[in-house]
Amino acid sequence: MTAPLLVFGWGNASRGDDALGPLFVQQLSALAAAAMGNEVEFLEDYQLQVEHALDLVSRERVLFVDASLSCDSPFEVTTLRAARDASFSTHAMSPEAVMQVYRDLYFAEAPPCTLLAIRGVHFELGEPPGAEALGHVEQALIWGQSWMAGNPETVPQRTDTGPG
Repeated sequence: MTAPLLVFGWGNASRGDDALGPLFVQQLSALAAAAMGNEVEFLEDYQLQVEHALDLVSRERVLFVDASLSCDSPFEVTTLRAARDASFSTHAMSPEAVMQVYRDLYFAEAPPCTLLAIRGVHFELGEPPGAEALGHVEQALIWGQSWMAGNPETVPQRTDTGPG
């Protein structure tokens, strides 16, 4: 049976704060293990790819998690819409492009998807995540627990107004 919720983080553990997505997933998984049981699946990868559209099948909600240099501190939440963007034909994809692949494959809308962008500062090769970024992860974990419980309105959300 597929868990109704999916938390999917991606990033490169060898590039400092780029590891924030997988780190968030690992920590949220540990926090939620007893409370959520089989209700949530946690996935992490190096980058988003076309195959990840299959991970959206039979989900009620999906939370994508990634590090960001440009989002507000400590994190930013965005409601996503499927869109064919420049990443659609590349090896690494955006969450919106993954949702578009789902739409193209199944002739249906993807489940509701949200992007949690965690503010990173240093992305140098061979460095661990920095203290400031780890503090942002701690704050994002509080929001992540609310999202899993179905109460994500604890911080203002931005709605993506891109193509859909």
